[in-house]
Amino acid sequence: MIDTVVRTAVLYIVVVLLIRLMGKRQVGELQPSELVVTILISELASIPMQDLSRPVSNGVTAILVLVILELLLSVITLKIPPMRRLFSGKPAIVIADGKIDQQMMKRLRYSIDDLLEGLRTDGCFCIEDVHYAILETNGTLSVMLKKSATPPTRSEMGINHVDCGLPITIISDGKLQKPAIKSHNVNINAVYSRLQDEQLTVGDVFLMTGDNNGDYVIIKKEGKIWNSIRTFW
Repeated sequence: MIDTVVRTAVLYIVVVLLIRLMGKRQVGELQPSELVVTILISELASIPMQDLSRPVSNGVTAILVLVILELLLSVITLKIPPMRRLFSGKPAIVIADGKIDQQMMKRLRYSIDDLLEGLRTDGCFCIEDVHYAILETNGTLSVMLKKSATPPTRSEMGINHVDCGLPITIISDGKLQKPAIKSHNVNINAVYSRLQDEQLTVGDVFLMTGDNNGDYVIIKKEGKIWNSIRTFW
C-alpha cells in the first residue's frame, strides 16, 4: 500500500514537472504530435503504479525520452517549415469572402454541424455575418466577421481613449500581493487609506485590483456586494 502511494506521488510530480517543461501550449489546445505524447505519458505513468514489480525508474525514463523527443520535434518544426506542415498540418479556409468552401469541408471531413458549432463557440450565431472562417491546426475555428456585423471601434467613432494598462491584483483572498505591488510601484499607503475609508481591512477583501488610471475594484469576502471604487495612487 505504502509502495503504491509513493510510486503514485513520484510519478505525479515527475509528470507535472515534465509537462511544465514542454510548455504552456501542451496544457491548452494540442497539436496532433502533442496529443499523442500526452496520451503516451498517461499510459506510461500508469504502468509502474499498477504493476509493483516494475521499477519506477523505467516509467520515468520512458516519459523523459518522450518529452525530449517532443522538445526536439518542437525545435525542428520551428526551424523547418515543411516539417511543421508535415507534423502539424496547416490552417484551412472553410469560409472565404462570405462563401462556404464545400470542397474543402469535404476534404477535411468537416460537417456543417461542426462549422456551426465552431461559429457559435466563437460567438457568431449568424453564418451570413461571417467574412472568413479558418480551421486551425489544433481544431479550433477562427472567425472574421463582416464589417457590417462588427461593432464600431472607438477610433471609428472619434472617441479618445486613455490606455489604463493591465489591471493588477493588489489583494487576493485577504493577502497583499507584494511582488505585483512592488513591480508596479503601487502606493501602499493609498491602498490602506482607501480600505480605511471603506471600513475594511486587508483580511476583509477577497479581491482588489487597480490600473494605471487609478481605478480600483474591491470585492468583499463572503459574497458581499461589489464595490467599484475610483481613486488615485
